[in-house]
Amino acid sequence: MNTKGNIIELFDSITDYWSPKIIAEVNEDYIKLAKFKGEIVRHNHENEDEMFYVIRGSFEMHLDDEVVTLNEGDFYVVKKGIMHQPTSKEECWVMLIEKKETKHTGDVVSQMTKSVEEQMK
Repeated sequence: MNTKGNIIELFDSITDYWSPKIIAEVNEDYIKLAKFKGEIVRHNHENEDEMFYVIRGSFEMHLDDEVVTLNEGDFYVVKKGIMHQPTSKEECWVMLIEKKETKHTGDVVSQMTKSVEEQMK
């Protein structure tokens, strides 16, 4: 796996929304890039926190009792076990930091769910 890359060029190569791409490994974590538009299934990660960092655009993180708006330059950590659903009206570029064992949509499986192998392509 590469240790150097250009984030803009990597985002330009992503064609599908909600389909994270693993770009690096840091210790026990994967660094992923994803384009958001629309919404993904509501889910949680029982044992892992998940960090979202907005590179371009904005999105909303729908939680049980609040909606957090994230704009370019913002980051947010969803703590383990918290139900969440990211949504975006316009295309948004997001970097994610997750433990290697984190399942894309937790234990909820939908047609949008991507395996780790699919995220490495």
